[in-house]
Amino acid sequence: MSDIPHCPECDSEYAYEDRDMLVCPDCGHEWIAGEEVAETSSDGLVVLDANGNALADGDDVTVVKGLKVKGAQSDLKVGTKVKGIRLCGGDHNIDCKITGFGAMKLKSEFVKKA
Repeated sequence: MSDIPHCPECDSEYAYEDRDMLVCPDCGHEWIAGEEVAETSSDGLVVLDANGNALADGDDVTVVKGLKVKGAQSDLKVGTKVKGIRLCGGDHNIDCKITGFGAMKLKSEFVKKA
């Protein structure tokens, strides 16, 4: 009986070892044995904050860098809390509403999980 785990992407039982990596022949996914798998949202999107923590829909985040906002009278200040984010694809991968600014998109590299 093999002690190689099933593929974390497609749950295939046919994974095999290649040097220090494990490989799935069905989907082509490669991973390191014992490595923790990041949580994914319902559409398979993995979004990490500035500290490397996985984000999910509905999380609360805090802005870690002062950001200039086009068309706004003031900047988004460090420490601004954003509640109930939604993850989306693209360069700006967080969709949210910020009190005093309205609806906007943020990059995950400028926030941390609250």
